[in-house]
Amino acid sequence: MSKLLGEQVRELRKKKQMTLKQVAEKTGFSISFISQLEHAKTSATLESLKKISEALGVTPSYFFSDTKAKTKSKVIRNVLNASSGQENNFIYKDLSGNVENPILSPNLIILNPGGNRGSNLTHSGQEFLYVLEGTLTVMIREETYDLHPYDCILIDSSTPHYWLNKTDEPIKFLCVSANGER
Repeated sequence: MSKLLGEQVRELRKKKQMTLKQVAEKTGFSISFISQLEHAKTSATLESLKKISEALGVTPSYFFSDTKAKTKSKVIRNVLNASSGQENNFIYKDLSGNVENPILSPNLIILNPGGNRGSNLTHSGQEFLYVLEGTLTVMIREETYDLHPYDCILIDSSTPHYWLNKTDEPIKFLCVSANGER
């Protein structure tokens, strides 16, 4: 998965005629990190993927889509299957179907024990988290919330936030994000 993700990042960066330096400046990551990611010598966290996708003008689900040519609504069956994207401590499945440039970016995320989003993150827009299975720990500034099955929270993404799995079991939850720049 890291190799495919790196290839997609490099392809999109070049398509947008951006240099490694420009992406590094927009994300706050080093040129070396971006290059290593593109060459599959390191992997991305959800936090780094979010920042890179924003810098490149796409949603994180762009890198997990079955097809880049999105046209109309589509029912997605058997959401979790062998082709679900797994990266490090999480599985990230795009649920947007074939809608081109969706306002909402719905994703199913399975966060394995010890998995996390990275560190405190801010970005434009909002995030809605809805827990299906397990206990998701969400940190917003210095506040900590434990979300259990059927709990949800809406986060103003410009506020520093972070989510993680502090349990011994995988957590399954929906993350629906909306970019504030429309």
